Amino acid sequence: MKLIAHRGNVNGPRPSSENNPEYLLSAVDKGYDCEVDVWVLDGDIWLGHDGPDYLVSKEFISNPAFWNHAKNLNALAYMLEHGIRCFWHEGDERTLTSDGFIWTYPNKEVTSISVICLINKDDTVPENCYGICSDWVSKHNIMRIGT
Repeated sequence: MKLIAHRGNVNGPRPSSENNPEYLLSAVDKGYDCEVDVWVLDGDIWLGHDGPDYLVSKEFISNPAFWNHAKNLNALAYMLEHGIRCFWHEGDERTLTSDGFIWTYPNKEVTSISVICLINKDDTVPENCYGICSDWVSKHNIMRIGT
């Protein structure tokens, strides 16, 4: 099962570190993929949840471990034009990633190609999904290893 660190979080939310490039790479170094919030403004690529916080390069967001959440239309268009894995969602139950996975809202039905978002530390992981995105991926990794 693919374990995706939400904004780089592996042991719970850390708003002051989320989407920081070093924080994201630390999660990748631990063996996790990362959900990353991406903005494109005036041709520049930025990371940040509520707005642009960290200026980065095209090469940075091209990391195959990143699941890039386009936060504005320019980011979505840029990543699609450059073949960078991405998706867009707001309140929808499901959306498709650019490489054909189903990004799924919490507590919704999943398939073998679904990535489901888990909000709480103790959320149950569906058995038949491709992956999870959580602030608590280290906990889910320990549970997976223990089974």
